[in-house]
Amino acid sequence: MAHPIRLGAVAAAAALLTLSACSQGSATREDNGEDGEVVVRYQEFSSNGGNEQNLEAIVAAFEEENPDIDVQVETTPYADYFTKLQTAVAGDTEADAFELNYENFVTYADSGALAELDVDGDAYTRSLLEAFQHDGAQLGLPESFSDVVLFYNKDLFAAAGVLEPTADWTWEDERAAAEALTDTAAGVWGDYQPATFHEFYKALAQAGGQFLTEDGSATAFNSPEGIAAATWLAGKSGTVMPTEADGAGTPDFDSTLFRDGKLAMWHSGIWMFGPLADVPFEWDVVVEPGDTTPASAMFTNGVVVSANSEHPEETQAWLEFLTSSDTTVDTRLSAGWELPPIADQDKLAPYLEQSPPANRQAVFDALDATVLPPVIVRQQEMQDAVTEELGNAAAGRKTVEQAVADAAARVDELL
Repeated sequence: MAHPIRLGAVAAAAALLTLSACSQGSATREDNGEDGEVVVRYQEFSSNGGNEQNLEAIVAAFEEENPDIDVQVETTPYADYFTKLQTAVAGDTEADAFELNYENFVTYADSGALAELDVDGDAYTRSLLEAFQHDGAQLGLPESFSDVVLFYNKDLFAAAGVLEPTADWTWEDERAAAEALTDTAAGVWGDYQPATFHEFYKALAQAGGQFLTEDGSATAFNSPEGIAAATWLAGKSGTVMPTEADGAGTPDFDSTLFRDGKLAMWHSGIWMFGPLADVPFEWDVVVEPGDTTPASAMFTNGVVVSANSEHPEETQAWLEFLTSSDTTVDTRLSAGWELPPIADQDKLAPYLEQSPPANRQAVFDALDATVLPPVIVRQQEMQDAVTEELGNAAAGRKTVEQAVADAAARVDELL
């Protein structure tokens, strides 16, 4: 599945190599604008491609409230963003504030390139705020988020006489329903959750396991919990979900299957709400079932203050407005531009009142127990290795036990 917020961490390795050259000297930048205004430079990628005017509106509202601060936005397409950012950080020419996805936040936090923030934590959903803490310090603010929920086709459940999912479901409940709903003769499948890195680290957490050791020096998933998670995922292929040979894993295969009314349950992200608004059947969502514990995948962008900024207080003021002001909340909700990370659900009422799905509350309930992706320097290689080995298990080319052991060995080599 594709994720608009989880944009990948392919730049993490390259960024870490270059960040080691970063000094803590003062960056060369224009400090004062017209009439003595403090200039705050802000580098970002997420408004590119359709939300530039929405960001401009937020900037204008902030500057109206803070006439002594001039926010200068520097937007770069995501494909080029991290290359440009790492070059700027290495040369001490980065902006006062910049945007990071979670994976790259970890890399930059490790490098010492980020300033510590002093913020009102009550304004933000706790799990989102904690995502941008590092070694006990608040080094960033959550800017937006999305998460994964369990979509289900209400019509298929009704036709099969199967009770609909609830927030109390476990893997066993999902498995039983998927088996009852699968009708291969009619081309209907009960479930869709591919055996990939992004599904595995989440299922691993749901089984009570962890991906890396506490110090991050080695893998920890070649364990009973890891075997349980891999078995849960790989065991679906060819039984309650299509196989690789059937087309599983190809672009848009899962969304097409669900839109065509041929898929009863689907693990996917809330960014699919819009594309599914016009399907000719009833559907809804619930928080994904867990095994020994609940754990939902959360994808989040954050914003940070450069350790080199000469105006940290003004820069933080801008970031707090950007992430939690009423202007930002209203702008994001009206534009459908990702979800704001605020804790006050009364302000999110316009989003919750939309339908389908009726149970949009699940989007926020999922934040009560979340899991973030493990991050290493050679991030993309790690993701590819785990996905390949789990794919071998799902296709029957290896036993689950061998696939997990081989995945762990390959990741340990990367570490």
